Amino acid sequence: MTIKNVTVAGGGVLGSQIAFQAAFTGFKVTLYDINDGALDHAKQLLASYVPEFEDFYDDGDRADSVIDQMSFSTSLAEAVADADLVIEAIPESVKIKVDYYTELSKVAPAKTIFATNSSTFVPSQFAEYVDRPEKFLAIHFANQIWKNNNAEVMGHPGTEDKYLDEVVQFAKDIRMVPFRLYKEQHGYILNSLLVPLLDAAQKLWVNGVSDPKTIDKSWMIATGAPQGPFAILDVVGLNTPYNLALAKADTDAQSAEIAKALKAMIDDGKTGAASGEGFYQYPNPAFAEPGFLK
Repeated sequence: MTIKNVTVAGGGVLGSQIAFQAAFTGFKVTLYDINDGALDHAKQLLASYVPEFEDFYDDGDRADSVIDQMSFSTSLAEAVADADLVIEAIPESVKIKVDYYTELSKVAPAKTIFATNSSTFVPSQFAEYVDRPEKFLAIHFANQIWKNNNAEVMGHPGTEDKYLDEVVQFAKDIRMVPFRLYKEQHGYILNSLLVPLLDAAQKLWVNGVSDPKTIDKSWMIATGAPQGPFAILDVVGLNTPYNLALAKADTDAQSAEIAKALKAMIDDGKTGAASGEGFYQYPNPAFAEPGFLK
């Protein structure tokens, strides 16, 4: 195993979780983001994971020291100077990712494996912008990765198997269950199943068919699921589905309506569970109340 030093680019909901999980399991971790404000927000998210890890793991007491062991930087060159693996968890925007990979290729050492945590894009969409396509792949995590501990590992046609093997081993070492995909798939396995559900729920909402809580209640009662699609959207954070809807807005009227509705919530500060409010209010959302399904 050659991966020891890990840099996570992007300290949002999933980026901060990946960084915390890797540091908790003994890796030397640097978290990079574009400015001090973004890093301050990431540190707030990191602090919220300490009690989660303390309660979830038998050795959760080590969570108390994780943040102090991490490094933080707003300089990409500094953040990746000794990285064996860089995991990108930045916004789902083609332009932002192209600019990032172009710059990363200039500053990362030759040994560094590049990985994207993109929820919907595939590595081949950005392979031409990296200087080492053979070391470029995807590793996708589900939110609350300490509990939902799957890691989907996916290469593009130019990825060499040995680097896929290294990242599969890394996933095991941070206590994930790796799922290696045999070919590229937008959405991997998990989101290929989940995104159509979330899209259908949002269309029911913006078309005025029903309200989010009723839609969630219907899904939970019928399937026995612990959460409905709008609760899931809150956990994901509304910026991600907004960016996805916006990307399709020019060619799909329904996506444009979804983007407009989500943008109104985001502008009002209701960005999901991490902000304290989205479709539900936190830390005590209505869907978790005993009488919600009555």
